[in-house]
Amino acid sequence: MRKTLLMAIIASVLLILNLNISYAALKTFEKDYTYQASEIDSKVTARAIALEQVKRLVLEELGTYLMSETEVKDFRLTKDKVVTLTAGVVQTEILNEKWDGEKYYLRARIKAEPNEVAAAVDRLRKDTQNLKELEEAKKKADEAFKEIERLKKELKTVKADKSKQKEYAKAADILSATDWFYKGKQYYSNKDYDKTIEAYSSAIALDPNYAADYNNRGIAYQAKEQYDRAIEDYTRAIELDPNNDKAYDNRGNSYNKKGQYDRAIEDYNKAIELNPDNAKAYYNRGIAYAKKGKYDRAIEDNTKAIQLDPNYDKAYNNRGNAYKKTGDMGRAISDFQKACDLGSKKSCENLEKVLKNR
Repeated sequence: MRKTLLMAIIASVLLILNLNISYAALKTFEKDYTYQASEIDSKVTARAIALEQVKRLVLEELGTYLMSETEVKDFRLTKDKVVTLTAGVVQTEILNEKWDGEKYYLRARIKAEPNEVAAAVDRLRKDTQNLKELEEAKKKADEAFKEIERLKKELKTVKADKSKQKEYAKAADILSATDWFYKGKQYYSNKDYDKTIEAYSSAIALDPNYAADYNNRGIAYQAKEQYDRAIEDYTRAIELDPNNDKAYDNRGNSYNKKGQYDRAIEDYNKAIELNPDNAKAYYNRGIAYAKKGKYDRAIEDNTKAIQLDPNYDKAYNNRGNAYKKTGDMGRAISDFQKACDLGSKKSCENLEKVLKNR
């Protein structure tokens, strides 16, 4: 009885200690901002501007902490780059907001485990597509701010010109759309695909001509296996940005999932034409060729993907499968071993099966 009681006490103490450690690791960053509205501001435009400003303040505070206290200081990134990447990782919570017709007040908070954020920043800085999109979103917001400031300097003219008032409202909408873009990134990283779709749909409603929103909503639809909806979004992204190799690659993936391998290969061909260094497009085309039974072509594409990315474990695994289909067991074993060494559990299982059945 005493032993049971003692064990229960120890378990309770350990639980409390773990909770305290977790609580201690979690950092809170808070900032407030008051926007003085101009005569051409509405409640909507004032909030959009205030929200963007308060988010920047709290993200800058978090960024400064990351650069001084975590491995981020070793990444050789500027503070602006750290803030840009962090915006795609953490969620900003609005604690309080007030509008009195002249001023819009907001207080925002970010709760984050700095080392986890640092790890996420590290992943993002190595992901060229996500990095490019986050930088473009930041640039888009900066340009919207400049437009807002330009129009405010022409206050008398804007007050008398409805078309300029629409320009002002549009610039504020772009700020709000960018906020939804960041939310979409954060929801997707948490695998909350329904909220991801809602976020990008909100962004599109405010700014319907931004290709990245359609491309990213398509990725979320694809994750939900709604391939036709995904294809619609990728197609719209391509219409808006005909040089978007990622959208072609992604649309190819949806066609691949639907078993339309020839259409998938057409899209992969276009993605590779636009960006010959797109390792994923070669890898994905290799999958389509393998499904068509063209294993030599699959081997060629996976080999090219490996040349572009020597640590591409999935490409080694798929090339191993293609070698296995052609009866070249020695090369299959070599590729499975390499992928296994790179951390692919699936490849380790494939290696074990091949060696067992040899």
